[in-house]
Amino acid sequence: MAQIKTYPTLMAVISANHYQICKWYRFLRSPETQEEVDINNEICERLKNFGGFTPEISKSIGWE
Repeated sequence: MAQIKTYPTLMAVISANHYQICKWYRFLRSPETQEEVDINNEICERLKNFGGFTPEISKSIGWE
């Protein structure tokens, strides 16, 4: 999967499951605006609360 260029909304991040959070964490481009920084921070916080990547999710998502 290539880099994700369009940021999700904050509400989408809040309601996303563990798998989707991991995809955004791995493939979302670096934030460019304060709003994107806030969304990125929420993604990181949710990933931490989910316990990070599992080997199964990491393998399923891949690196490309």
